[in-house]
Amino acid sequence: MTELTVISAAAATPGDAPYHARHLIGGTLRDSAGGARFERRSPAHGTVASTAARGGPAEVDAAVAAARAAFDAGDWSRRDGKSRAALLLKVADLIERDIERIARIETLESGKPISQARDEIAGAADLWRYAAALARTMHGESHNTLGPDMLGVVLKEPIGVVSVITPWNFPFLIVSQKLPFALAAGCTAVVKPSELTPSSTVMLGELLLEAGLPDGVVNIVLGYGDPVGAAMTTDPRVDMVTFTGSTAVGKAITAAASGTLKKVSLELGGKNPQVIFPDADLDAAADAIAFGVYFNAGECCNSSSRVIVHEDVAEALIGKVVALSRAVPFGDPLDPVTKVGAIISPEHQGKIDAHVQAAVAGGAELRLGGAALQVAGLEGQFYQPTVLSGVRPEMPIAREEVFGPVLSVLRFSEFDEAVRLANDASYGLSAGVWSESVHTCLDFARRARAGTVWTNTWMDGFPEMPFGGMKESGQGRELGRYGLEEFLEAKTVTMRIGRASRAPWVETPGRS
Repeated sequence: MTELTVISAAAATPGDAPYHARHLIGGTLRDSAGGARFERRSPAHGTVASTAARGGPAEVDAAVAAARAAFDAGDWSRRDGKSRAALLLKVADLIERDIERIARIETLESGKPISQARDEIAGAADLWRYAAALARTMHGESHNTLGPDMLGVVLKEPIGVVSVITPWNFPFLIVSQKLPFALAAGCTAVVKPSELTPSSTVMLGELLLEAGLPDGVVNIVLGYGDPVGAAMTTDPRVDMVTFTGSTAVGKAITAAASGTLKKVSLELGGKNPQVIFPDADLDAAADAIAFGVYFNAGECCNSSSRVIVHEDVAEALIGKVVALSRAVPFGDPLDPVTKVGAIISPEHQGKIDAHVQAAVAGGAELRLGGAALQVAGLEGQFYQPTVLSGVRPEMPIAREEVFGPVLSVLRFSEFDEAVRLANDASYGLSAGVWSESVHTCLDFARRARAGTVWTNTWMDGFPEMPFGGMKESGQGRELGRYGLEEFLEAKTVTMRIGRASRAPWVETPGRS
């Protein structure tokens, strides 16, 4: 552990009074009818970060009813794009005003570094602004080639009431990848954040009220997947479910939603490869690998937890990655210097370690880490930066999502082998390729079965660029114009114009 960079606690406890998160239903913040609550302890500090109202079927019923009534009334769903955009822009301004408040509660509830949380909240504000632009520029189609007396129009209309279910790893950022796009389209929503990180979503709800969003357009129900998420998925008054989380839960949501044939959009897991060719800039690749695997403690669907490196440069690359891994600051997430904070829960830390120990038992070589990390002054759970080499394609560590700061290194000798290894997983969220040859990069990008392919970089993202996965990494897209289209229905309007008429289908006596 002395070989690692560890940031000790700056103070014994953060000293914050716990935030109390309440449901937002029909424009009112409220506790559960029976007064049920749950608490969230900081995974880094062990102190109570928040308490939250614990919802159930009654709260879901009220929230869905409010969203349905608001959509059908049309105050938002039929509002013009200009006024929708104006409200979304106001929300973006309010988010930026409250960055420090939102970022701090995210750090306390999730364990992510405060500097990272600030960047994510700022990025979320940009998403609200981009969605505002889409609200003013979305359009349908016209078809003027159907004949002299015919005109075809394709309208784009909001799909209706949307259930938005978000995870614990990026609570504010991911709700902002979904909700503003749904609102730009004219939908209404019921939102359920993870029970591990409920508070920043409720803070967003407070900002929506302050911005003047009509009552019932956005509702928030706090609680557990069963019963809250389950009810939001099966309610026949809900027209669509958008979910980010594990592949297993995504499959369960798809099955549950099939009873009402509602639309489902899913952003799920990943086992994302970075493929390193021998002509790559190894220093740049090593830095991107360290970023990709340790960002958010590896608790990221886009984590580059799999490196597939050419055998000629494998040892050189591993050496660079291990050296960088030792220098990455792990520790107190409230210290701005820290780049990697706490693991979300003791149970998840146990799963991470079980993956690592099974890999070592199966013949993988532990180059660094492989155990819990002790941070002076903190009671929470942390895991060492971990690098495993000698990983074989059939090993679980090479195929399953670890969701922790654990890197698996595989080797290849030929281009086709690299493509085969990259695609040899049930997931298809993202992939990366490193080479000085544009031909190598483009050939790999076209053959990789992944929704996003980065070339000579990793995890650069922009609101304009769609995001989503292939295979078991999900269905549908977020961000970009595609992210808006997810929340729209196409309606065909076919019009006969003028007095010209086709020949009658039925001839009647005396008709001239």
